[in-house]
Amino acid sequence: MKAIVVEKPGTVLLKEVEKPEPPAGFVRVKVKSAAICATDLEVIDGNIPANYPLIPGHEWSGIVDSVGSAEDEAWIGKRVIGSNDVVCLKCDACRSGNWRYCNEFEEIGFKRNGAYAEYVIVPAYGLCELPGQVSFDHGALCEPLGVALGTLEKAGAKFGDTLTIMGAGSIGLCMLAAAKAMGMRRIVVCASTGKRLEEARNLGACATIETEKEDVVEVMKGLHPGGSDVVIDATGIESCIQNCLKIARKGGTVALAGYGRGKTMSIRMDDIHINNLRVVGAGNNWNMHKKAVSYMAEGLIDIESFVSKKLNLEEFEEGLAMVRSRPKGFIKAVFQF
Repeated sequence: MKAIVVEKPGTVLLKEVEKPEPPAGFVRVKVKSAAICATDLEVIDGNIPANYPLIPGHEWSGIVDSVGSAEDEAWIGKRVIGSNDVVCLKCDACRSGNWRYCNEFEEIGFKRNGAYAEYVIVPAYGLCELPGQVSFDHGALCEPLGVALGTLEKAGAKFGDTLTIMGAGSIGLCMLAAAKAMGMRRIVVCASTGKRLEEARNLGACATIETEKEDVVEVMKGLHPGGSDVVIDATGIESCIQNCLKIARKGGTVALAGYGRGKTMSIRMDDIHINNLRVVGAGNNWNMHKKAVSYMAEGLIDIESFVSKKLNLEEFEEGLAMVRSRPKGFIKAVFQF
């Protein structure tokens, strides 16, 4: 099969590799769509621990074509999405549904080969059928939407809360779409440039702030007098996190959903202590793919417009370059098979 392989950090090739066979408890999926995530660039650049050589790709959809266990044969031929979490299913964390706390946790696209290929091996226990009214491209976006849903849940966000989102990448925009669907109000989206802020306004943001041109803290005094009920950072950038702590209301919540690339950062502790802020880490989607696809199927959340560029594997260099440069209006590139 054809696959994009990261041989080592900085070396990416399109290769012919052996088609994998599913072991017991796993299935083989013929990939139909695989979205490029900015986190994949961290794997390619060596900024995230990974098992090289590696096929990246953790945002995918496809059709099951082979199974490793007879009891999973009913999945053959079905359109699916699924969890990327490979876990023991036996420990306390797994039994409580917190798969990412499992000591044996490995993630497809990081520690195991992912979906930048014609076929991918995934665990049968994490599969979810993709309804016919949801396209394969849309299905591949269930992963970032799941991250957004999980973050809002961890933040304790609720109907009527005011919200500020720091970052207008695919995760930030998924946060916006999910927050609008759940009835949050006066949602503000902040980004370093205006490249994606138009899309944020199209999705229903009441206001946007271009942080390279405007003072976030000062502008927010007019937009959310007294502070935001919930503030979410989807950037992992030190200055953005510092601003999040300044614009949350007293007793409000700040959720940190951005990847910090292992950096040590400075914050002003009194912004948390004096204002009694609740600060939560929110780094994973936590088995939210089933919720994500159900909301898509029912028309509650529509993010299919996020697919800005469709590519084949031979065009991978173009796709990766677009994700790095993020031209105006660009949100997601997907490989189609």
